Amino acid sequence: MKKTALIFSGQGAQTVGMGKALATEYPCAAELFHRADSILGYSLSHIVFEGPAEELTKTSVCQPALYVHGLACLAVLKEKFPTFDFHATAGLSLGEFTAHAAAGTFDFETGLRLVDKRARAMQEACEASEGGMAAIIGGEEDRVRELAAVADVDVANINAPGQIVLSGESSKIILAVSLAKEYSARKAVELTVAGAFHSRLMEPAYQTLSAALAETPMNSRQVPVVCNVDACSVSEPDTIRRTLADQVTGTVCCSQGVEYLIDHLHIEQIIELGSGNVLAGLVVRIRRGTPVISNSASLDEAIAALSAS
Repeated sequence: MKKTALIFSGQGAQTVGMGKALATEYPCAAELFHRADSILGYSLSHIVFEGPAEELTKTSVCQPALYVHGLACLAVLKEKFPTFDFHATAGLSLGEFTAHAAAGTFDFETGLRLVDKRARAMQEACEASEGGMAAIIGGEEDRVRELAAVADVDVANINAPGQIVLSGESSKIILAVSLAKEYSARKAVELTVAGAFHSRLMEPAYQTLSAALAETPMNSRQVPVVCNVDACSVSEPDTIRRTLADQVTGTVCCSQGVEYLIDHLHIEQIIELGSGNVLAGLVVRIRRGTPVISNSASLDEAIAALSAS
């Protein structure tokens, strides 16, 4: 089998009903959702499976939901394909926590409790500020960084070549959008989001998560985990704690992380586990020709593709 990396979805990938079929058919998936309900003290599974969408979309709900769903997909994959092995993991924003759980940095419950604290703290930070985000399309990275400095906003995501997201105070995001074409962008679009994620406005959430991480034991991970902020693999517990906290206010370097997987860890194929196929699409844009398998349509299709690889 080709040298394989797993990547996990971030906030925005959630859809009502994700994981319902898995939980119905596979006890290993149902058990993870049941454990999550017990740990969190409310029926996360009901919201994920039945909605309403407005409830699932809340930051405090969708982050734990995506974490559990990603690991449920992995549990089923391992059950149906016992010889499956992976050689690295990564995740977009929230997905980095799922990646660490998959790699064994911490167990399911520890990771879920961290994600729950992160999600609640980020929602509180959103509610305490007037923030927004904008996608800058077609711009050169250096020029978009200049734009961010002029508008006094932060670079939140470097998703792929020509796709960068800015984050900050709503009025300043509006300014950045109005100036974008002067800084090499083809277009700029304000995003419908709850707040200014991955910006200085998330500082209260950073403080909350840092405190929680300081008290969290970390295991020696079994495979490399590529972090968002440094776009390289991390292994030392203190480095893991720092990078997981820093990405709350720092830049998610998705493009550089995928390049690291391929160029430094010599990954030959990537599997996206979660809802949707956004990450698979980004991988194709970042490094054309890289084999990418997504379970968005059917986990059975992903398993069939793996078996043939």
